[in-house]
Amino acid sequence: MATSFPLQVFYDGACMVCAAEMDSYRKSNPENRLVFVDIGSDSFAAETYGKTQKDFMARLHVRDAAGNFSTGIEAFMVIWQAYPSGSLYRLLSALVGLPGINLFSRLGYSIFARNRHMLPKRNRDCLSGNCDLNH
Repeated sequence: MATSFPLQVFYDGACMVCAAEMDSYRKSNPENRLVFVDIGSDSFAAETYGKTQKDFMARLHVRDAAGNFSTGIEAFMVIWQAYPSGSLYRLLSALVGLPGINLFSRLGYSIFARNRHMLPKRNRDCLSGNCDLNH
């Protein structure tokens, strides 16, 4: 299935590791194919997308221009497909798509996603509670 751009990338801006990775993608955003949505923002409303805040906080989500969602490792692979052929990200997407590597990537990401609440957070207010992993 071909991905349609632009992609909405839903990430936890309160997570320092998550935000740093998205900042690196933002700096090299090819043809503005990536649009970043901070799910911890007080203005973010998960129900607008037919999901709960808990769904979004559980793992990375990407939504293509046709409205199709990808999550977890598949979401990263879709993000990496936004980069030009021959780029390191495109190579990484192909590599992570290989059966054995994909299995270990899924496992690694799953462990990270379940435990990222233990990572340092960005210091910011969260009046709505959207940045709470248990939301």
